Amino acid sequence: MTTTTTTAVNPVLRAAPAAPAEAAAYFRASLVFHADVSDVAAVLAAGGDPGFVVLDSRSTESWDQGHVPGAVHLPTALIPEQAEQLLDKSVPVVTYCWGPGCNGATRAALALAELGYQVKEMLGGFEYWVREGFEFETGESRERRDADPLTAPVGADNCGC
Repeated sequence: MTTTTTTAVNPVLRAAPAAPAEAAAYFRASLVFHADVSDVAAVLAAGGDPGFVVLDSRSTESWDQGHVPGAVHLPTALIPEQAEQLLDKSVPVVTYCWGPGCNGATRAALALAELGYQVKEMLGGFEYWVREGFEFETGESRERRDADPLTAPVGADNCGC
């Protein structure tokens, strides 16, 4: 009689974690390329010159449905022909699109970087801007929804992370 031993494979550790130095380099690089919705909102709410411009890369219909106050509207397809008319290459650009299920902000960031702009992508996009309870503009008014307790702390200004 042959006995077969089954060893369960831990799906989390199937690929071993990176060495600490490699992990630090990866996460440091991630922060160079990405901005958090709540950080962008906090800097904009503080007033004054934020040191960056926010760019909505979605369609006009999407823009009209709602956008970050003060954002520049430039659909990704129009970046090569219109970026220089709307943006200053000395000012970093933070791109966003609909949300985590859309890579439009990534495509916009790539197009801008290829034109020589300093650029970051706002993680979570417009979806998380609204879900975290930040004010947004539509074609008709300014609105704000209650923060979603699954994406933003209840009763606190920030998540502490």
